Amino acid sequence: MLKIHNINKQYSTHRALDDVSLTIHKGSIYGLLGPNGAGKTTLIRIINQINAPDSGEIIFDGEKLQPKHIERIGYLPEERGLYKKMKIGEQMLYLAQLKGIKKAEASRRIKEWFEKLEIQSWWDKKVEDLSKGMQQKVQFVATVIHKPDLIILDEPFSGFDPVNAQIIQNEILELNKQGATIIYSTHRMESVETLCDEIALINRSKKILEGSVENIKESYRNQTYKISYSETEGTEFPLEELALFEIIEHINRDNQTEATIKINNDKTLNDILLQLIPKVKINEVLEIIPSMHDIFIEKVTRSKNQYTIK
Repeated sequence: MLKIHNINKQYSTHRALDDVSLTIHKGSIYGLLGPNGAGKTTLIRIINQINAPDSGEIIFDGEKLQPKHIERIGYLPEERGLYKKMKIGEQMLYLAQLKGIKKAEASRRIKEWFEKLEIQSWWDKKVEDLSKGMQQKVQFVATVIHKPDLIILDEPFSGFDPVNAQIIQNEILELNKQGATIIYSTHRMESVETLCDEIALINRSKKILEGSVENIKESYRNQTYKISYSETEGTEFPLEELALFEIIEHINRDNQTEATIKINNDKTLNDILLQLIPKVKINEVLEIIPSMHDIFIEKVTRSKNQYTIK
């Protein structure tokens, strides 16, 4: 859907994007990740043609990005842009018509969305009368009302309680199921593994990681396991005697031990079990695969010393 080639953007002495290239496949949910100030919003504004890059190009569905493509994009910015004094129903009709939808059809679609999100009674309310989270629901409707092919969501769950966050997450998944390509920009990792097929991690204006969530997690497996075992009655087994791994956590509870260990690179899980099985009863072995949150922290921390932005 999008091919982003070598995008650069400089603001005075600040390099916002430094030779960033991404590939966003049609029909995917693509996580654009990074800490605050990494360059995510700058890239989004370039895709939306709010700002222009200093160099590089973007290919949208096989064509060089042009103004005509805006009608195929829905954009939910992190900073909300609703008219606070205007009634919600009138505002939704106005925004829908700006996107080329005739009034009767716009009214039908808005009412359908309001019923889906259980906000039918809001039609004559003003935006300023709503909480931040409720305003977010309204702006979400404005973002998707014209059935865009590409939906860009910048911190879409900001201001939501867990119940409403789940409602919007379900709607995002349904829109994707119907064929929309979605860019989900965030610095919060809680929903990335649930929502995203692929991700790119940007830090200090550079792309430092890109790929499918599954493949990235697989590549970060690091021989860490949680082993639960019971000692034979009348015996005591000091786990520390095995010099095959690093003990990360060690908990004794009701004659049962839970140990989180990181196996030395030249050893395998079988090597550990061969040592343990004659001495203890193994109850459970679980591999601990790093979460996207863990990977995010590691990569961002590591990249702090890797790049010098001029």
